[in-house]
Amino acid sequence: MKAKTLAAAAALAFAALAQAQEPYPSKPIKLIVPFTPGTGMDILARTLGPGLSERWKVPVVVENRAGASGNIGTEAVARSPADGYTALVTASTLVMNTSLFKSIPYDPVKDFAPVVLLAVGSLALVTHPSVAANNVQELIALARANPGRLDYGSPGNGTPHHLAMELFKQQTGTRMVHIPYKGTGPATQDLLGGQIQVMFLTVHVVLPLVQAGRLKMLAAGGTERSIAAPQEAVTKMNAELNALLKVPATAEALARQGLQAVGGPPERLAQVTRADAERWAQVVREAGIKPD
Repeated sequence: MKAKTLAAAAALAFAALAQAQEPYPSKPIKLIVPFTPGTGMDILARTLGPGLSERWKVPVVVENRAGASGNIGTEAVARSPADGYTALVTASTLVMNTSLFKSIPYDPVKDFAPVVLLAVGSLALVTHPSVAANNVQELIALARANPGRLDYGSPGNGTPHHLAMELFKQQTGTRMVHIPYKGTGPATQDLLGGQIQVMFLTVHVVLPLVQAGRLKMLAAGGTERSIAAPQEAVTKMNAELNALLKVPATAEALARQGLQAVGGPPERLAQVTRADAERWAQVVREAGIKPD
C-alpha cells in the first residue's frame, strides 16, 4: 500500500504519492474526516478547507466517513489514488487503533506521508463537586486511600479519554473503576449527576460547567515516509496550511473547539505519530483495553 499524507492532534494526511505529472493542485481536493459531522476534526477541516480553496482556486470538499473508531475513513484514504488529491484529517486515534484492534487495514506510519501537525487540544481532569479533592495530588491521595471506590467515565472503550485516565492510573499507582458510555454526552450527564466521580473531558466542553460550579477542574494538559510522496504536493499543502493556521480568524475558530494551532514541517508530525504510537501501545497493553 502506498503512503498518504497526514496531519495530527488534528492530523492531515495523503496516500503516498507518485511523482506529480502536472502542477499541483490542478483539480479538486478531498479532505476525508473519519468521524461524524460536528466533531473537532470535522470543524477543523471545514475551517481550513475554504481557505485552501480560495488560495488555490480549486474546490476543496470535506467528506465524512465515520465508523470503527475512524478506521473506515482512514482505510478509504489509504486505498485512494496516490495523487495528492485525497487527504485525511484525523486525530490521535490513528495510532491508538493499532494497539486496540487485532488488525487494521493500514499502517499509520508506513502508509501515510506527514504533511503538517495542525493543532493540539487539551483534556481536562475534572470531578463532581462532591469529590473531596481540589487538586491532582489530593485526588491521587483519595484514590490511593480508597482503591476501586472511585468511578471514572469515558465516551467508550479505547477513546482518548479512556486511555488518558489509564495512563494517569499507571503513572500514579491508583485504581479507579472504568464506566464506558456510548458517547461524551451521556458520560458528561452522569458526571454532572454524580453517578460517576472523575473524568477526562476536552477543555472547551468543561469550561462552562466549571465556571457554573457544576464541575471541578483539577488540571488541564495541554525515516520519513514523505520522501515517497510527490514533494510538490507535500510542500505546497504544508506551506498553505501553515499560512492559514496563522490567520487570526482561523486561530479563533480553533480556540472555540479547545484546539491550539501548531503547524511546522512534516517531520514534526512524523515524530508525534511515532511517539504516540509507542506511548499508547504501552498504555493499551498494560491496561488490557479492548475496543467496544
